[in-house]
Amino acid sequence: MIRSGARLFALAFLLGAISATARAETPEEWIALGARVHGDFGTFIPVGIRIGLDALQRLSAKPREVSVVYYDSDKAPCACVADGVAIATIASPGQRTLMMATEKPPVGAMAVVVVRKKQSEEGFRYTLADSWLPKLAEWNRTLNARGRYDAVMQAEGLFEVTGLK
Repeated sequence: MIRSGARLFALAFLLGAISATARAETPEEWIALGARVHGDFGTFIPVGIRIGLDALQRLSAKPREVSVVYYDSDKAPCACVADGVAIATIASPGQRTLMMATEKPPVGAMAVVVVRKKQSEEGFRYTLADSWLPKLAEWNRTLNARGRYDAVMQAEGLFEVTGLK
């Protein structure tokens, strides 16, 4: 009984900490959260953060009010973008609000992220072209975490957004 109570307390503490910090507002907070959740802060994490924040704004939604489906290509080093989207939206596999699709994105796409507002099913599809891979890799090699964050947040044309019906 004590063990399960301690586990529940630890889980509640962890979820509270994630929920509190997931509303990070400064670049330093996003960097710290991304590194803690993912294990490092490469350029793909802020790509996901940027997509997640953009989706929340477009949908007039708050974190936890969206569901996400992530399509990953073989060209991406890993599904790091999904971790960035997760921390920005607080979507998670455990809540069944973040799902990894078994299908691959279309040719020419490194990743596709579909974000829908849970109540209305209104949503947007974000396509990250694989032509961004060399630039993102260069930023990983040449910039520190803050430089990566800034470069991604200021990048023009980083992804294509289309509305869903």
